[in-house]
Amino acid sequence: MEGDMVDPGFPVSHTTTTGTTTTTMRVTSNIRFDPSYVNIRNIPGILKCAQLVFNLIGYICAAVSTYNTYSHANWFSFVSMTGFWVTGILLVLYLMHVLERFYMVPWLMLEFGYCALWTFFYLTAASACASWGGVDAAAAAAAFFGYVAMILYGIDAFFKFKAWRNGDLAQGERQVQVADPGMPSPGAY
Repeated sequence: MEGDMVDPGFPVSHTTTTGTTTTTMRVTSNIRFDPSYVNIRNIPGILKCAQLVFNLIGYICAAVSTYNTYSHANWFSFVSMTGFWVTGILLVLYLMHVLERFYMVPWLMLEFGYCALWTFFYLTAASACASWGGVDAAAAAAAFFGYVAMILYGIDAFFKFKAWRNGDLAQGERQVQVADPGMPSPGAY
């Protein structure tokens, strides 16, 4: 019985009607594990898993570099490890449906900002490592994995921006129904 209680602060369904547009949001307020987020058909889940892998491999390449104490390797290590941990935490939040519970937070806008920023950070970090690629093979490898991670974060930023502009929820369901413009609205008489 205790698990069936619904938090009164977070409604399961919310309907807003303005003029001729009705928006219905259906979210589940319970936290649960759902491995379908990393399903092969779910592009955001696959992107997050790929970002984790390329963050980690890039970090390892920068760490084993002969010049790993130089600023280019330190910057790359910071970018890759911060990206690894933030992306990992976001993946866990999606897998546990925590974002669905707090649907009022603009998660898509926040994730868009994060992914866009990490796209730029990886551009700078991978370019810095690439400049050392001629004298250090590990730095060249880090640059390669950094550029791939940059592309992955850029694709993720594009999808997050599109979803944010469409008014989608990060998790859950939002349905928008627009009434026929030829029909009067319910309160027009």
